[in-house]
Amino acid sequence: MPASTLNDLLEAGVAGRTVLIRSDLNVPLDGDTVTDDGRIRASLPAIRDLAEAGARVIVMAHLGRPKGEPDPAYSLRPVAARMAELLGTDVALAADVTGDDARAKAAALQDGQVLLLENVRFDARETSKDDAERAALAGEMAALAGEDGAYVGDAFGAVHRKHASVFDVAAQLPAHQGPLVAAELEVLTRLTESPERPYVVVLGGSKVSDKLAVIDNLLDKADTLLIGGGMLFTFLKAQGHEVGASLLEEDQLDTVREYLRRSEAGAARIVLPTDIVMASGFAADAEHEVLAVDALTSGAHGASAMGLDIGPETARAFAEQIRGAQTVFWNGPMGVFEFPAFAEGTRAVAQALTEASAAGGLSVVGGGDSAAAVRTLGFADDAFGHISTGGGASLEYLEGKELPGVSVLEA
Repeated sequence: MPASTLNDLLEAGVAGRTVLIRSDLNVPLDGDTVTDDGRIRASLPAIRDLAEAGARVIVMAHLGRPKGEPDPAYSLRPVAARMAELLGTDVALAADVTGDDARAKAAALQDGQVLLLENVRFDARETSKDDAERAALAGEMAALAGEDGAYVGDAFGAVHRKHASVFDVAAQLPAHQGPLVAAELEVLTRLTESPERPYVVVLGGSKVSDKLAVIDNLLDKADTLLIGGGMLFTFLKAQGHEVGASLLEEDQLDTVREYLRRSEAGAARIVLPTDIVMASGFAADAEHEVLAVDALTSGAHGASAMGLDIGPETARAFAEQIRGAQTVFWNGPMGVFEFPAFAEGTRAVAQALTEASAAGGLSVVGGGDSAAAVRTLGFADDAFGHISTGGGASLEYLEGKELPGVSVLEA
C-alpha cells in the first residue's frame, strides 16, 4: 500500500509529540569543516516543518564508516554546528546514540526543539546482520520518542541498507515517508517505467564491477550508454586495445564483451571514448597528453602511462548525445575531477546536462561522486533537473532491487 507521508503526519498533528527522523547527513569533512553541505540543506525542510509544527525532533544520521564504536573523526559535531547555522536555531548534539546522554537530552526536549543523536554507526548494532541485535537498538531508538512518538524515513542515501535506524525502527513506531525519499522515488520511477526518449545514460567512476547490475538492466531500458571514468578501460581492453597502466579489471572482460555483444544485437547503443588524456602518473601535476584509443601506449610514457580523463573529442561527442536527449541519468565522473588537469571531461558532461535541462529534458545527477563533482566544478544545483542524495540507493533502484528502507514504509 502507499506509504504514509510527512504531510499525513503533520495533518494528524505533532505538537508536543516526539518525532524521530532518519536524515542523510553523510557529508564530506575537512577536519571540523563541512566541505559540501548539500545533504544537510536537502534534509532541513522536513526537520524545519516538524519543529515549526511543535514537534520535539530527534534526528538520526550516520557519517562515514566507523567500526561500530565511537571515533572522534566521524563525530556529527561539525554537522550539528552547520545545521544550527542553516536552521537559525540551536541544535543539541547527544554524546551517544541511545545511551544516558541521548535519553537525558531527549527527555529535556521542548516543543519545536531539535536534537541530533551522535553517529548511529558508533553502535555496532546499527549495521548488524543479526535481526535481533538491530531490533534491540531500534527499540532503544523508539523509546526515545515515547508512547506517542512517530518515525519519518527521509534518508534516501541509506534506504538500500537494512539498518536499525532505516528499517527496524520503522516497524516499532508509526512510520512515514519523508519528502526527500518521495521526490527521489518519483524521479527514479520516471527513469525506469516511463522515460521520455531519447534516454541517455552516462556511466563513469572507477570500476565496472560497481556498475554491473545497472548496466545489465539499463541495456534493455536506455537508448544509449556513454561509458567514461576508470571503468572505460575494461571496455577498451575488451575490444582489443592496449590501455597501459590504466585501471583495468581483467576478471570483468568476458562480462563486458557480453554487454558489447548485446548492444550490437539491438540493446542500448554503447558509446565508448575515441581519445583519452594519458598521464605519467596519478598526480595533479602529472605530465599528460591526448592520445587516440588505438594508440594509448604510443605516447611519451609508453606502457607506463595511465588514463585519467576522457579526451576533448570524446567530451564533445558525449555532450552532443546528452544535449539531444529528453532523459539523462548520470552516475560517476568521467575522470579524476579532483585534479584540475583531468576535470574537463566531467565538466563537459555536467555542462551538457544543464543544457539538456534548460531545453526541457529531465537531467538526473545520480548522487555520490557525481553530485560532489558538479558542486566542486562550480555548477548550481538548480541547473539540473534533479541531483540525487543517494548514489548507491539510486543505482540499486535502477538495478531493479527492492530497497528495504522504502518497502518498510509501505508495509
